[in-house]
Amino acid sequence: MLTIHHLRIGRSIFTVWLLEELGIEYNLKEYLRHPETMRAGDDLKVIHPLGKSPVIEDEGLVLTESGAITGYLLEKFDTDMKFAPARSDLKAWATYSQWLHYSEGSVFAPLLINMLLLRDPSPSAILSGFSQAEIGLHLGHIANQLGDNDYILGDKISGADFGICYAVAMAQRLGQLENYPTLNAYVERNKARPAFKAAVERAVE
Repeated sequence: MLTIHHLRIGRSIFTVWLLEELGIEYNLKEYLRHPETMRAGDDLKVIHPLGKSPVIEDEGLVLTESGAITGYLLEKFDTDMKFAPARSDLKAWATYSQWLHYSEGSVFAPLLINMLLLRDPSPSAILSGFSQAEIGLHLGHIANQLGDNDYILGDKISGADFGICYAVAMAQRLGQLENYPTLNAYVERNKARPAFKAAVERAVE
């Protein structure tokens, strides 16, 4: 049975959500952050040397990186193609793939900088300015793509939404969504899904 290694307070709750959406059985092993450093303990490094989360184990495979995990889970378990377009529709698949990797590849860094500056504003005004400009750029881009749709690629949830919702929810926690009502609604819409609620019940974020 597949195992997910879930570090509380972080990204991996969104992978647990995906597992719940897929409706598969899985084992969940939780890890706690150090209360001062907020880092994972050494116990997670036993599973993977980086000590990051999420990590999944499945039939001898140990896999990290949220986008890669999403891709793997959908390739294996989403046999009805509910969460991703067929590769035969190359343009649709390429657009989906772009949004699947966008949250980690482009959006996460300025949000992380913003979060760290809230803890210690001393490092640099340059970093603060860069972070705020980039956050505005990306939130505007996401809001434009979302438009009046329920999900990032239309009226149906896709694999891309798990990462995008994580990034937008992080922006929400950082107080960055005051001018983005559609993004606030997007986060709440996703969190209202039964599978998300089930994920939170099983693995408190």
